[in-house]
Amino acid sequence: MGTTDTRTVSPPELERLTLGFIPLLDAVLLVVAREQGCFAAQGLDVTLSRENAWSTLRDKVAAGVLDGAHMLAPMPLAMSLGLGRAPCDTLAPATLSHNGNTLVLANGLCEQSGATLDAAPTGSARALGVWLGQAGTRRPRLAMVYPYSCQHFLLRDWLALGGIDPDRDVDLVALPPPRMVAALGAGQIDGFCVGEPWGSLADHEGIGRIVASGAQLWPDHPEKVLGVTRSWAKRYPATLAALLRALQAANDWLASSDDHRRQARDWLALPPYLDRSVNHLAGLPTHEAAPVHQRLFGDNLLRPDLAALGRVVEPLQAQLRDTGRPLPPQALRECYDPVHLDAALHQ
Repeated sequence: MGTTDTRTVSPPELERLTLGFIPLLDAVLLVVAREQGCFAAQGLDVTLSRENAWSTLRDKVAAGVLDGAHMLAPMPLAMSLGLGRAPCDTLAPATLSHNGNTLVLANGLCEQSGATLDAAPTGSARALGVWLGQAGTRRPRLAMVYPYSCQHFLLRDWLALGGIDPDRDVDLVALPPPRMVAALGAGQIDGFCVGEPWGSLADHEGIGRIVASGAQLWPDHPEKVLGVTRSWAKRYPATLAALLRALQAANDWLASSDDHRRQARDWLALPPYLDRSVNHLAGLPTHEAAPVHQRLFGDNLLRPDLAALGRVVEPLQAQLRDTGRPLPPQALRECYDPVHLDAALHQ
């Protein structure tokens, strides 16, 4: 899918933008768009602001401190519905990644329970469930990144496969992704569900072991999106279109060459981005690499897939039903409508 000739489109209303990201591999399109000059080619001077917690990033977007951000797939809908904070109508006009999450347990817990990575996630969950059923077993402390996240929902689904009640049999806590590995090493948590590179880093450093992946539980699920407030999108439509074209150009560049993917990994390793947390990776992972099967580039990556996103927000819908607040039928489409991307790329 090619990008649009900038001479045929309206110039962006804003020249300078600040976009937030969390240090994860699936921020790569933003990094490539900046370092490769895709933003500049669209008339945008973009600063990428590294944020260390999803709640901080969320609040900065809502307050207008950030023009937009790399977001968890369920986050724009949760923001729009006022879950976790005051309501703020938020849109996700583009998808940035699929898959990419790992479930990791501390070495000691793996040895005690016999949990290990298998072709399916059921075996490790059942092993942990059997161990938890033994008399005198302590409650493990497991971390996820944010209450309204695929990581939280995946962790709960994985525990359920082992007959483990996530509200009774374990303690669930929220931690920023960059803190996961250190917390596991210090014994502050017994495991986590997080996006890459943090799971593979824990495994590489001998601190924990990957026992399942999000790709096994929800194959090819949308994981990260671009998020902007509805008011920002309405005020700066040409800027949003330029931003989306730049991301498509970054995707095309990344997909075109193994050398480009190695270069992208080197950019991610720069201190403003992920720094040393990617030193254990030889290159940018591909969709074919088990067990994570992370999809960071490729045909139609950016276009929101409403059917797939429905699976991602299903647990959120269940939470709303439990509180007597059904999800409005139009809310999902309005939040993840591909109309902005299609217009930007003239589809």
